[in-house]
Parts: sequence; structure tokens; C-alpha cells
Amino acid sequence: MDVIAVTYGPGIGWLGTHPYFSRVLAGMMPVLEGARVQLRLHAVGLEAAGDAIDEIAANTTVGAVLADITPDLATRFHRRCRRVVSMVPTAPSVPAMRADNVGGAYAAVRELHRLGRRRIAAIHGPARNPCAIDRRAGYRRAVDDLGLPHASADGDFHRDGGHHAAQCLLRQDPDIDAMFVACDLMAAGAVQAITATGRRVPDDVSIVGFDDSIAAVCTNPPLTTMRLPVEEMATAATRLLLDGVPAAGHRQQFPIELVTRASTPAPSYGTRDR
Repeated sequence: MDVIAVTYGPGIGWLGTHPYFSRVLAGMMPVLEGARVQLRLHAVGLEAAGDAIDEIAANTTVGAVLADITPDLATRFHRRCRRVVSMVPTAPSVPAMRADNVGGAYAAVRELHRLGRRRIAAIHGPARNPCAIDRRAGYRRAVDDLGLPHASADGDFHRDGGHHAAQCLLRQDPDIDAMFVACDLMAAGAVQAITATGRRVPDDVSIVGFDDSIAAVCTNPPLTTMRLPVEEMATAATRLLLDGVPAAGHRQQFPIELVTRASTPAPSYGTRDR
């Protein structure tokens, strides 16, 4: 079975270097135990992705989990091999595990607003990443609905990108009192950038991340975040492939939940705290 991800530029390397991909593998491995299936990992550079996708599709046997791949490339793979499931937002014909990234980002901004924050900035992921696109849309919809100003910078789903983006945002607008960060690893970098200026998290700047990865609990303070159930999605994708050829357009829905920790000033009512 193949696991495929597209890399979006320098600094995003092998699959095992990012918490998201380790969670994908953690969800797949228990299902594959005893199945006599070999697991192959592919990190495909965006520039040469088309040819790489064709080659992988031609050699796929049991199936492929598209851990992070654009809709056009997913469609290309699906035309050549039907035994495929996407873990990220994708083209209508491609079978996929679906989580509401737009709604999760929207809920994150609403939570910060509920806590009294009024200058809520965002740090977005790579411009071509499907999850990042949806989280960007959710942020924009929320600030528009709340009548708040837009303030955002782009990161790359890595700590250094979040650190640099937070520095830029605080230089442009020192009055920012909250940040929605589209990935916990970027949020960890943002916390470091914020505290380096003498500001306190969450008192001066509150932060909500996204994913609920290991980075969220290792950050100081631990991150309030929107939990993406990656392991559960990967488990379901693997089982679907082991059962045969998924139906075109198959969708399985998964909830995104707010997990309250110390990077926001108070727990949210009706949400899980851990």
C-alpha cells in the first residue's frame, strides 16, 4: 500500500519529519498488521508531481492513501488507478475522508472572539495545500461575519514559517491580541516569536492552532487547537482500500473539535479539555 504526499517547497522534506504524516502512519499500521501488505512512502516534489503520480499509480496494488495532494493530481491518479482514497479535500470523483476544515477555522476564530479578542490575525499554510485553502476560507468568512479587520501572513506548515509569519504580523500591527494558526507546528513557532517580544500567551496574545498534534501539547503553553482526527481518518481509509475498490465520489465524514488548553485564557463551555 502506498502513502503519497506532495512537498510544497524547500524545508518540507521527508514524510516522517512532520507530525501530520506520523499520525497518518499511526492510523494505518494497526489495520495493516497481519494483512501481509507492504507499505511504501512517497514524498513527491510539486514540480515533478505529474510524472511521479503516473508511475506510482501504474505500480499500485492494494491501494494508495493520498496523505496530502492537490485535487488535480488526485484526479490524475484516480484516472489511472481506482484503488485510492484522499485524506484531504479533493475532486468530486476521488474517494475521500472528509473533515470540515472551513468550519473548524471558522469555529476557532469565533472562539477567540467569544473570549473578547478583536484583532485576530491568521497564519495560513501553503497556498496550494487543500487543507490550508479551506482553513484560509474559514478564517476569512469568520472575520467578515464578525466585522473584524483582516490580518494574515503565509507560513508553510512548519515551525520556522510560523515563527517568521508571527514576527511579520506583530511588526505590522502591534495591537494584535489573538492568532488563528492553521497548523500546530506553525503555532509553536508563533508562540516563540510572540514571547520573544515580551508579550505573554495567552494574556496579551491568545492562540488557537489546528490539528491537535504532538506539537500542541509540547508547546509552552500547551495549545488550544482544533482537533483533526487524522488517525481515525487514516484507519478508515486503509480499511476501505483493503475491502476493495472504493466507489467513485465516496465520502466519509469526521468531526473537528475544539480542544481547550492554556494558549487561550479560559476554557470554552461545552468543549473537551485535556
